Amino acid sequence: MTAPPISAVVTGGAGFIGSALVARLLRAPDARVTVYDKLTYAGRLENLAPVAEHPGYRFERGDILDGAHFRRVLEAVRPTVVFHLAAESHVDRSIEDGSQFVRTNVEGTERVLAASLDYFRTLDDAGRSAFRFIHVSTDEVFGTLGPVGAFDEQSPYAPNSPYSASKAASDMLARAYHRTFALPVIVTNCSNNFGPRQFPEKLLPLCLVRALAGQTLPIYGKGEQVRDWLFVEDHVDALLAVAAAAGPGETFCIGGGTELANLEIVRRLCRLLDGIRPRASGEGYADLITFVTDRPGHDFRYAIDNGRIGRVVGWRPRHSFDEALEATIRWYLGNEEWLAPLLGQDAGAGVTSRRGLAPASEAPSVTVGSRQ
Repeated sequence: MTAPPISAVVTGGAGFIGSALVARLLRAPDARVTVYDKLTYAGRLENLAPVAEHPGYRFERGDILDGAHFRRVLEAVRPTVVFHLAAESHVDRSIEDGSQFVRTNVEGTERVLAASLDYFRTLDDAGRSAFRFIHVSTDEVFGTLGPVGAFDEQSPYAPNSPYSASKAASDMLARAYHRTFALPVIVTNCSNNFGPRQFPEKLLPLCLVRALAGQTLPIYGKGEQVRDWLFVEDHVDALLAVAAAAGPGETFCIGGGTELANLEIVRRLCRLLDGIRPRASGEGYADLITFVTDRPGHDFRYAIDNGRIGRVVGWRPRHSFDEALEATIRWYLGNEEWLAPLLGQDAGAGVTSRRGLAPASEAPSVTVGSRQ
């Protein structure tokens, strides 16, 4: 039997992960994908340029806090799946001011869930059976690990930043809407993503653009914090596998299977840049590494046990870290026009200032020339 065409709504679809998901969804025959995005600082229509002329693509500018608007969109496009990715996601910003994280990640998620439930109740039995709400979250809700062990679907929630606390609350709301109202919710908790089109406040793209500008590469503390690195295309594969094969109420942890300390990942970035675009001075990019005051409450280590998602839907990462990192670097080097408008933004956009130590008005400015 031929599968019915995909009909999806993606909140936050103009962002880094969301735009990668949209592009992949639209590869399917007769797919219809509606992006619902407010276009805040990290959501950019440029991220969707590769699919802008696709006949199945539609963009709707909207705020997830406007539940009535989101409900109208659902009624208009009649999706079989909602991927909820819209969120505030930068830990340092949440340390400066957590209020927007509560509004977007908690209140916004509740309104998206409520609107989706209203829509779900209008479906016939076949429509309800097919419908899925995929709530995309983070491994940071589990807190921090010691030197050994890994998070899995049974790990207790212990968030340590305003960002991760807001995402933990959103996860609980998603779970509650399934248990109380039978909305077919699936929750995913992913590790640190990287790849093309990531906003350059996150570690890899920030260090890349600063390295190209010949500026220092700031590393928190001693750079010993360990993260599980997940290539965005592998994450998208996992989301599609879950949407296609998982049952309502399921939870899945999604990791890249590559644990690296922050200092090591920046060193690998520098070594690759040395080979791809050497510095005119002849010095290595690693000479630019500098250590800065650590951020408050910085989690020591994250790691993901992928066992359950592999058993249930057959997913596993298909890209090696080093190959994906090189592909990411080459994408940025080949798309400097994508970066240029961001580097001209002021400190309020998060590109040109160190965040997470003081209120934004007091944060010391560090200019970028021509970070999770």
